Amino acid sequence: MSTTSNTIFSGTSRFSNDFQQVINRSVAIASLPISQLTNYKNALTDQAGAVASLNTKFSSLQTALQNLGSSTGLGSLTAAVSDAGIARVTLGVGASPASYSLEVVGLGGFTNTSSVASLTRVSDPAVQNVSAATSFTVLVNGVSTSLSPASNTLNSLVTAINSAPGLNVQASLVNLGSTSAPDYRLSVQSTKLGPNTVQINDGSTDLLSTTTAGSLASYKVNGLATPIQSDTRTITLAPGVTAELLTQSAAGVPTTINVTRQTFSIGNALSALVNSYNSAADELSKNRGKGGGALTGSSVITELGNKLRLLGTSSSGNGAVQSLTQLGVTFDGKGHLVYDALAFNAAASGNFNAVLSFLGSSTTGGFLKTASDVLTSIQGPTTGTLTRAGTSIQDQTTAQQARIDAGQARVDQLRIDLTARLGRADAQVAALEQSYTVLSGLFLAQQQSQNNK
Repeated sequence: MSTTSNTIFSGTSRFSNDFQQVINRSVAIASLPISQLTNYKNALTDQAGAVASLNTKFSSLQTALQNLGSSTGLGSLTAAVSDAGIARVTLGVGASPASYSLEVVGLGGFTNTSSVASLTRVSDPAVQNVSAATSFTVLVNGVSTSLSPASNTLNSLVTAINSAPGLNVQASLVNLGSTSAPDYRLSVQSTKLGPNTVQINDGSTDLLSTTTAGSLASYKVNGLATPIQSDTRTITLAPGVTAELLTQSAAGVPTTINVTRQTFSIGNALSALVNSYNSAADELSKNRGKGGGALTGSSVITELGNKLRLLGTSSSGNGAVQSLTQLGVTFDGKGHLVYDALAFNAAASGNFNAVLSFLGSSTTGGFLKTASDVLTSIQGPTTGTLTRAGTSIQDQTTAQQARIDAGQARVDQLRIDLTARLGRADAQVAALEQSYTVLSGLFLAQQQSQNNK
């Protein structure tokens, strides 16, 4: 928005100050609507700030609801290993409560190879190579892959091997000489367990010899007599349940793995949801009653209040648990929710499946679906209550600013026009004053002459 000019009227007549006052008063009267428009725009800015604060609170409530949804699934499961040195267990999608026994018969090993000693001795791998060839063939378990290193150096050969996709090997350098007289060899290790065959040929010569033959990992699950073999130490015990084999078990001594569902994760998430709910309710209360905030009296506050209470009073299903009240979540006399951990634990320990059934999920049904739908109706990207309110306020603010700019332009033009017109009037008055002075002087001179006679 442009600002009203404060240019001082520069006239030459004795009425110049009066002309300045006329300009100032006219401009002030013309500026009154702009002040009103500016005040309304400031009120819109305050409303936009209030909507932003509500958005923050309801976003926190949305996050708390999502965390509650997570706590009913994978987040509610935990795995306990009787001997943590034997295996490390990870839970994923599809995991469910169960018990397993695991005996690690053998960790297995990787096949290791090294370039043969009869090849060119390499003291500087940045400039030398074990072969003069410029292309090589890598054979892993009979499958060949052609390589063309960027340069004929041992470093480039290592880089080419490690960059080739799907080889399932890892190349490196090892110094078999001394610090003063290095002897760098090419070392290639399989990345899968087992007796893999690994070879590199330069077109005429095989470059590698096997230093260590690999072997498969083997383990027994739930007392099965025949060991299971694996080319990796990360095994799948069940859908969503994987174990990383760490140490070989003592013969005949299995490790117990228990996957159980814990209630505390749901209880903690439910408590956090209550806190976020109350925070959103408090933010709404700031815009109610005498001395309320920028949105006091707005239908948006009424609509949000109704939706928030719907979230807190929703019921679901025909099972043993049908409401939040049965999970220890109740209203106090001030519109706040209160969480009773003892009541929740009693409900969960009595019928945990009924608790899960009531909560459901945000996509299939239950409380989580109802609550998610309510929050979407509040913060949805196009039709959400707060989204619509924010868009409406922004549109009004833009329109108001356009009115202010147009009004200011009119006031500025009025000042210019008045200054020009009164400038011309002032010049005419000044000319008349000058003529009066001349005529008055002549009259006085004539009168004086007559008096002297």
